[in-house]
Amino acid sequence: MIILDGKKIKNEILDELKNKVNNLEDKPHLTVIQVGDNEASNVYIKQKAKMAEYVGYGYKHLKLPEDITEEALLSEIDRLNNDATVHGILVQMPLPRHIDTNKIQNAVLPEKDIDGLSDINAGKLFHDNDGLFACTPYGIMELLKRYNIFVEGKHAVIVGRSNLVGKPLSVMLTHAGATVTLCHSKTKDLAKYTKMADILIVAVGHPKLITSDMISDNVIVIDVGINRLEDRLVGDVDFDNICNRCSYITPVPGGVGPMTVAMLGENILKAYKMQKEK
Repeated sequence: MIILDGKKIKNEILDELKNKVNNLEDKPHLTVIQVGDNEASNVYIKQKAKMAEYVGYGYKHLKLPEDITEEALLSEIDRLNNDATVHGILVQMPLPRHIDTNKIQNAVLPEKDIDGLSDINAGKLFHDNDGLFACTPYGIMELLKRYNIFVEGKHAVIVGRSNLVGKPLSVMLTHAGATVTLCHSKTKDLAKYTKMADILIVAVGHPKLITSDMISDNVIVIDVGINRLEDRLVGDVDFDNICNRCSYITPVPGGVGPMTVAMLGENILKAYKMQKEK
């Protein structure tokens, strides 16, 4: 069993990005918009700020009040869209209930949408055209690539159909030549499908959902879940009881999470280059 060390690969990617940024005339710039004071958001934003500082990106954290109107938030995004010195705009989720998340995500210019969540970037992914793609599935694909795990011809089973992970990942794996099964909360007899997987990706936010009797021997397991149980973080798979049956497995924490941050770094440089070419 080999641990897929996302933290190690993230550090390699950030070092590569740092070298590339050192050779640029000016710095790519990221602005993170936060509405309210969500505790988890504060943690994620600190990680993004640390990444930007390390690589050498310009960085600004725009913190807006919880009760901001949708119109005022759209106005801020419009201002940043029109600012040529800002190359990447990230609106930290979740947003307050009175704001339409989909409308906000699509307000960011596609070439500045470093989260890869706009309809245009999702459409580019679907059609296998170059664009900015969601960081977590992008990170999973890069992690597999860096460990020389080839997905072509393999059966990839994804549990979870979110717009953030499951759906875009199913498209990326399909483009890479895998046969993909996408399972979700309405799937009957989940174990029937998980046992068929050569590569099993679980992204549902349900602690230890996948148990040892639900997998086949030598499966590759990618655990996207991060759940707090008492005083520790656990994933969506029962790591302790299944790790010895896997050929590869990601730990939680330290697996997919760091890769998401790394690919955000990649997207910022990509967005910068796209805008310079324009």
